[in-house]
Amino acid sequence: MIYKIRVILDTKEDVFRDIEVRDKQTLFTLYKGIMSAFSLQGEELASFYESDEGWTQGREIPLESMDESNEDNTMADYHIYEVLPEVGSRMIFVYDYLDMWTFSVEVISIEDKKAVLNYPLTVYRFGAMPLKAPKRNNDIINLDEDEPLTLDDDAEAGFDDLDIDSDIDIEDF
Repeated sequence: MIYKIRVILDTKEDVFRDIEVRDKQTLFTLYKGIMSAFSLQGEELASFYESDEGWTQGREIPLESMDESNEDNTMADYHIYEVLPEVGSRMIFVYDYLDMWTFSVEVISIEDKKAVLNYPLTVYRFGAMPLKAPKRNNDIINLDEDEPLTLDDDAEAGFDDLDIDSDIDIEDF
């Protein structure tokens, strides 16, 4: 079976790639396909995360085991058909924990066709890959980094509910 997987970069602009892999290849093979399709160096740590229809991040499947005993399962331990069993199956992929390149991964088709080339294979490219990782939205406080934080910003950020006694005289200490 050949899986066609759409990998979408989490950015404002539309940037995605369709990658074909064989069902018995591993997540590590898909990782290599993503690195190639998006022209990433592949020198940083990365992880896949199980996901549901709402893109809720679940269990982590890392590139490398961080356990000293190396007993944790890694991308090389999971076949595609095990973690992405059907059309619509989803995962989240994060590359480079400092820059946080984040991708949505979804199976868009599974075909029973003969493998004709070496897989993984990028079969469709849309959008230009940015030079730097897109900035993540901060859902808690969205402040412009170029403007200093003022007292009015504190109130907007929810700090006005703090019970602070402003009648304290420093000479009392």
